[in-house]
Amino acid sequence: GVDEAVLKNLEACKALSTITRTSLGPNGMNKLVVNHLDKVFLTSDAATILKEMEIVHPAAKLVGFGADMQEKEFGDSTNLVVVFAGELLINAEDLLRMGLHTSQIVAGYTKAGLKLQEILEGLVVFKADDMKNVDIARKAIRTALASKQYGYEDVLSDLVAKACLQICRSPKSFNVDNVRVAKVLGGSITDSLVIKGLCMTRGAEGTVKHVKNAKVAIFATALDASTTETKGTVLMKNAQDILDYNMGEEKAIEETIKQIASSGANVVVTGQSFGEMALHFMERHSLMAVKCPSKFELRRICKATGGTALARMGAPLPEEMGTCDSVSVEEIGGTTCVVFNNESSENAQVATILARSSTQNMLDDLERAVDDGVNVFKGALRDGRFVAGAGATEIEISRQLQAFGETHAGLDQYSIKKYAESLEVVPRTLAENAGLTASDVISSLYAAHETGKNSSGVDIESENEEGVLDATAQGILDHYAAKSWALRLATDAAV
Repeated sequence: GVDEAVLKNLEACKALSTITRTSLGPNGMNKLVVNHLDKVFLTSDAATILKEMEIVHPAAKLVGFGADMQEKEFGDSTNLVVVFAGELLINAEDLLRMGLHTSQIVAGYTKAGLKLQEILEGLVVFKADDMKNVDIARKAIRTALASKQYGYEDVLSDLVAKACLQICRSPKSFNVDNVRVAKVLGGSITDSLVIKGLCMTRGAEGTVKHVKNAKVAIFATALDASTTETKGTVLMKNAQDILDYNMGEEKAIEETIKQIASSGANVVVTGQSFGEMALHFMERHSLMAVKCPSKFELRRICKATGGTALARMGAPLPEEMGTCDSVSVEEIGGTTCVVFNNESSENAQVATILARSSTQNMLDDLERAVDDGVNVFKGALRDGRFVAGAGATEIEISRQLQAFGETHAGLDQYSIKKYAESLEVVPRTLAENAGLTASDVISSLYAAHETGKNSSGVDIESENEEGVLDATAQGILDHYAAKSWALRLATDAAV
């Protein structure tokens, strides 16, 4: 009796949400994803899993788009979108089998979605008014980091908060891209540190390795003898002509390097390469040579030092030169790094978190966790409201929506109640991933919420079967806007 096409669509979305569901929360399992280029990812970050998977089914793609939108907008809660949308569709299948028409389910889900937003506003438990305060910033981003790197959230929230505050001038101008992560193998996560400035994981050319009070000349071109666009013919009559020709080239390069040195610059960064001749003269004038093949990284060096990338060879003007306290080559755990340090500067534009860990996969995951933390910081600058985490908010909304469903006389009430039931997926999954008995935990949560304890959530470290804690007291907070949008996008994708 149920339309075959609809069931196939539900089936595809169900399969997708089953994949990411076991990665939800701090005890979420890591997934091994091999993408089309045979690159291996080991992560519990839903956004990465969905990006690297090749989703072909159009209905599942819609859910993927919802998660993608959430990632672009808030950089967090992507898993919630997929899991909740999947759960809504699983429950929709039950309703279809009961004999409800799709339009009735859509009407009920839409009503419930609007009511959910109303209820959510009343559940705000914490407001981060002053994000310039380290303790408040730390409290705001701690939960997002705990869900990715459980056990290291205190170390990481400290690093991320410091890095964000170093570059945060105003809420409008905060750019997520300005908090960089330099990944260095070796050591452990606790060895990670924040650098005010930029750190590149490559060495410097030449023998000059340390420069204090650096004035940085940045070139987008190669520092080398320039070749002509068109073919030219030079007629040489004797040996002297050949010598003069070589000397001419040498003199031209020497002149260029001399001009750069006399302009006051003592560090030269280029986006391409240094010619051997150029390097020879740079050594003579004791200039430090740094090569940076990535044009994005070159832009960040410009941002970090306040310089301008020049498209011509020659001396930079004073206003085109960048400055920083020191540029030095340091060896960190066997990796050679160039550090542009700007400790004394008040308006640093770029901060780098030097991440340390034992394997490359761990470092990649650490980078994703930091990225989530920085995104939550940015979200909290725009809207500082937070709701209780650990599944507390979902259970409370579910309880209120079920009561809301009771007030409806029509067929909508069934789909509203199913919508409310779908919200249980978050605490249930958290409990399952922590190895607790999900049904016991959920009944304990409902009991606690009935007595007015609105911020009772799942205790994943619980020894007993109850598994309930006060999420607000434990500092487990979810960003209000991110959650609101995640639930809205999931509803839209399901409907």
